[in-house]
Amino acid sequence: MGLSALTAQLIDFREQRNWAQFHSLRNLIVSLNLEAAELLELTQWKSDAEVAALSASAATREALRDECADVLLYLLLIAERAGIDLEEAARAKLLKNAVRYPVGTSYGSSRKYDQLPPDDGGDRPTADFTEPHPRA
Repeated sequence: MGLSALTAQLIDFREQRNWAQFHSLRNLIVSLNLEAAELLELTQWKSDAEVAALSASAATREALRDECADVLLYLLLIAERAGIDLEEAARAKLLKNAVRYPVGTSYGSSRKYDQLPPDDGGDRPTADFTEPHPRA
């Protein structure tokens, strides 16, 4: 199921319950952040190793899955309310990030784009750039 079909199913679910009245853009953004905080809460007071092992247990994997789903569902509602095509927005953002983070200067670096050394221009993405290419 693609994002459009999932959004349609979500809107139908919402309409059956008369919840659109509660779904102002502001309320949806607040709810997204609350759900993201619940996702974050799964990592509270845990070491990196414990967080990495969250999906090892069925119970914590289900909690992680549910919180990820809640975040996605609210994001879909926000995008629908704001008239944003998430697939197109994600592709555009990926292209923007490819320009901001050229492989030659960002490979292996956690620096923000404005803290990277100048790029020599040798690995700029082309207009038809659609996906990142994994490094060997």
